[in-house]
Amino acid sequence: MDIQLEKKKGLRPKHYAYIAIGALVLFVLYKLLFVTSVSTFRTEKDKLSIAEVTQGKFDDYITINGNVAPIATIYMDAYEGGRVLEKLIEEGAMVKKGDIILKLENSGLYEQILASESNLALKQNDLRSTKLTFDSRQVEGRKDLVNSEYELQKLERNYQQNKALYDDELISKEDYLISKENYELAKKRFDIIKLQTENDVQLRKTSLSGLDTDLERMQKTLSMVYERLDHLNVRAPADGQLGFLDAEIGQSIAQGERIGQINVLTDYKIEATIDEHYIDRVKRDLVAILERNGNEYPLRLRKVYPEVRNGKFKVDLVFTDNKPETIRAGQSYNIKLQLGESSNALLLPKGSFFQSTGGQWIFVVNSNEDEALKRMIRIGKQNSRYYEVLEGLQAGEKVITSNYDTFGESEKIVLK
Repeated sequence: MDIQLEKKKGLRPKHYAYIAIGALVLFVLYKLLFVTSVSTFRTEKDKLSIAEVTQGKFDDYITINGNVAPIATIYMDAYEGGRVLEKLIEEGAMVKKGDIILKLENSGLYEQILASESNLALKQNDLRSTKLTFDSRQVEGRKDLVNSEYELQKLERNYQQNKALYDDELISKEDYLISKENYELAKKRFDIIKLQTENDVQLRKTSLSGLDTDLERMQKTLSMVYERLDHLNVRAPADGQLGFLDAEIGQSIAQGERIGQINVLTDYKIEATIDEHYIDRVKRDLVAILERNGNEYPLRLRKVYPEVRNGKFKVDLVFTDNKPETIRAGQSYNIKLQLGESSNALLLPKGSFFQSTGGQWIFVVNSNEDEALKRMIRIGKQNSRYYEVLEGLQAGEKVITSNYDTFGESEKIVLK
């Protein structure tokens, strides 16, 4: 019996072709899925800012810009409304406390003064007339009291004499009783006149006291009106410089309206704004330095305003020693505000990349400087020149510090 032998199956030349094609397909898929998954942006190297990370001394300060302002400003509001009649002092002039700056006129106030003066005159006439009436009544009352007392004493003596005569039976009982009745009647009349006189005195005192009170009140009212009249003269509230004056001749000014300010120039302060990034680190009594013409002038942070506007908050600084001789309100200075002690740190030069990344990542340039890859980092403090690097970079590495807005979502930058 013949045994049929099967041919062994093996790789034929065409199989190698299939394998090669398959490997090529896998390679292409790998490139598509993995290599091209990293978004790439191509740009010219010369258009970028590239800086090197270094190890060195980190000075914990920030540079801020501030404007010189008077140490104090006193606002002037109109105590009394009126029309500007005269303008005696112009803006920028030095003034003394009490100097008249503006003169106003107010016809309604003038009429009120005339009415108050007229009412006061009438009340004074009433007081004089009432005093005269009471004085006349008091004189008449005292005269009646004296006459009544005299009559009482005379009738009392007559009564006593007749009583003695009657007891001795020298006069009739009728004569005795008549003298007694006349005496008792005189005594009652005297008591009535005395009581009336006392009442008149009390009435005079009460009435005149009420009139005096009314008169005093009217005098106070008139004094207040006169004071309002004096307020038509707008005076400087303190020594200083008239900073601004919002008033012209003929202009009507309402009561309480702000019309100007006095800058007190006994000293100066610096008003500055700081990025809200530093709000937790900026405290009262921090020290600062103002540099001008090679000289340093020390400052102290006096006040931190709590409100944040447009990403910035406001502070006031005052000089602790000398200040520039030519200092003037409105001048602008750069100031170094010390936030803490200097320390050794990894330094990353500042750049506009921070606006795009918030300091959370950066593009690190490779050693050939032909590409840069995105890398996560952690930044600590910052001053006007450097960021303090806490994690993610090493000394000697180079990074792109210019703006990243054109890079989009790219994770690799190819440098041409």
